[in-house]
Parts: sequence; structure tokens; C-alpha cells
Amino acid sequence: MTEEVIFTIILHAGNARAEAYDALRAAQAGDFAKAAEHLQQAEAEVGAAHRAQADMIQQEAQGNKVDITLLFVHAQDHLMTALSEKNLIENMVEMHKTIKQLANKLEAAQCQD
Repeated sequence: MTEEVIFTIILHAGNARAEAYDALRAAQAGDFAKAAEHLQQAEAEVGAAHRAQADMIQQEAQGNKVDITLLFVHAQDHLMTALSEKNLIENMVEMHKTIKQLANKLEAAQCQD
């Protein structure tokens, strides 16, 4: 296992987290199209991190020993955190959509009164 692969996982996991939080900020501002774009990019970044991780797993399956270093554990932690936060933020974006829809309905109903 090379440090390059480990840093690839860290890089893409960090990018995924950043994109997920950009999606949340866009949703909070009511820009759900932009939020969707950020979530799509977050998914692509997670995919890149997963591919790097899968390459390491395949290397080990082929008999090439993978040393478990603190840096490797750190990369795994970054990836798991990115996945968890992305999934949570996807749900939060949907909640913001629902809140916005309900607020619009309430405002329309109040205008009719």
C-alpha cells in the first residue's frame, strides 16, 4: 500500500465532505438545484475514494501485504465520516425542501384569507 493511495482516499473524502456541506448551505438558502449539484459531486468524490480503497483491498486479496498504519486508519476515518455526513446532509436537504414547500403553502393560504 502506498502513501499515494492513502492520500487519494483522504483527498477525495475531504472533497466529498466539503461538497456535502456546500449542498446543505445551498438548501438552507433555498437553492435546491445547486444543492443537488453539490450532492452529485459529493457522490462522485466518495466514489473516487472508494475506488482507491477497493484497489488496496484487491492488492491484499492478491497476496500483497497491506500495512495498517496510523495514516491508513486516518484515511479510513475520513472516508467513513464523509459517507456518514453526506448521507445525513442528503436527508437534511430533503427536510429543507419539505419545510420550504410547507412555508409556501402556508403563505398562499394566508394570502387567500
